[in-house]
Amino acid sequence: MKKLLVAILSLGILLSTTNITTEAAASTYTVKSGDTLFGIAKKHKLTITQLKNLNNLKTDTIKPKQVLKVAAVKVAAKPAVKVASTKPVSKVLSMTATAYTASCKSCSGVTATGLNLKKNPNLKVISVDPKVIPLGTKVYVEGYGYAIAADKGSAVKGNKIDVFIPNKQRALHWGKKTVKVTVYK
Repeated sequence: MKKLLVAILSLGILLSTTNITTEAAASTYTVKSGDTLFGIAKKHKLTITQLKNLNNLKTDTIKPKQVLKVAAVKVAAKPAVKVASTKPVSKVLSMTATAYTASCKSCSGVTATGLNLKKNPNLKVISVDPKVIPLGTKVYVEGYGYAIAADKGSAVKGNKIDVFIPNKQRALHWGKKTVKVTVYK
């Protein structure tokens, strides 16, 4: 119970000091013929990496009429860095990352620490093996961003994590990849 309270308080502190944006509130840009990632990123004061991460792009290829998010990373990135940078790094792990969603029929959407992901779809949450990363720990996941270890699953063992993505199609698009996970004390 004490760990759950610490996890919820930690998440509350994290959320109160960061600007969380919703998908509905995220600005978008529709790609036009001749556009490049560099041009779009520059126009919206993003780096190419931020633009690619925000849209889960694996390559630099974009197509006319493709709709890209262009604002959420810019709003959330600086405060999140500020929050995480105040805590010392405990370790950096190389982990296998897959994605999960709360939008399936049999999913309750409630994490192991009691967070309701269906009611709060914009939370950045990862599912972990608590023996490797304790529940309630703040982390930075390469390609995903700052998150809290607030869930666990039967298939999440050892150096494996699941990142929460509210949209089922985007969760499937995440696939399986090796990422660096920075764990904060």
